[in-house]
Amino acid sequence: MIHHISIPANNPRHVAEVLAKLLGGKTAPFRPNAGSYVALALDEQGTLIEVYPVGTELIPGNGEQQVQFRENNNFSQFNAVHAAISVPVSEKEIEEIAANEGWRVLHCSRGQFEVIEFWIENHLMIELLSPEIVSQYLNFIQKQNLEKLLNNTAA
Repeated sequence: MIHHISIPANNPRHVAEVLAKLLGGKTAPFRPNAGSYVALALDEQGTLIEVYPVGTELIPGNGEQQVQFRENNNFSQFNAVHAAISVPVSEKEIEEIAANEGWRVLHCSRGQFEVIEFWIENHLMIELLSPEIVSQYLNFIQKQNLEKLLNNTAA
């Protein structure tokens, strides 16, 4: 199951507002990346879409450093597209697959929940939620918790 995605847009706020209408949800600034917004469906699956300014790139960190945001007006192999996906395999199996491919993998804390950054061809990051950590995400993304988050970001 895909829990959230990110997309680029020329006008992130407007695009997020349109998406929120389509989802029957709400929008909020996406504070980790200036000028970005999020459209929240406020559904039981925690569906949301992050909308970044065109030119935003996600690049892998060094060592234990998590994903980094970067702006680039020129074509690059990196982009702002990612998804959080629940998978039925363990973290160990994810690490083995990444090692076999020579791809970066890193267990990270996003504050309220953990993910496993999995860098497809070392260019495109997806956040994997193994059976051991998926409940953290599902607990954080509950409607009542999101409504509290929206109330805190509305100011």
